[in-house]
Amino acid sequence: MARSVREIPAPVGVVFDVLLDPETYPDWLVGAKEIRAVDDDWPEVGSRFHHRVGLAGPVTVADSTKVLAIDAPNLLSLEVRARPLGRGRATFTLTADGPDPAAGCRVQVDEEPIGTLSPLHPLLAPFIKARNDTSLEQLAALVRTKEGSR
Repeated sequence: MARSVREIPAPVGVVFDVLLDPETYPDWLVGAKEIRAVDDDWPEVGSRFHHRVGLAGPVTVADSTKVLAIDAPNLLSLEVRARPLGRGRATFTLTADGPDPAAGCRVQVDEEPIGTLSPLHPLLAPFIKARNDTSLEQLAALVRTKEGSR
């Protein structure tokens, strides 16, 4: 499993709210290009948001991301899809930095290929980790911007 971790100087609930808003994904998630639609029952288990993912330059693929598990504000597990490339499971775990709920938080994302790509995990893990490291940096920047505008 590829694991990325980032400390974000914002409360767990604030960061979790950003993760729950599919419209923010193109702002922080590497490869996310456009949100096409969001199911009415989002973020219930089984609900999806529909997106376009960038492959190279202007080439994009339309697919969706589905909620596998949610335990707000500490856990969000998603099945991410970018077919024909494959599918993956990304699990975000958020924990507060200390007893003060207004303190910062630690965000950990564990991601692994599932389905036909799972045997390639050892080869893909360094690329997944690098992508998620960058995505978490961008998530932290977006949260700082949102916190500054309140």
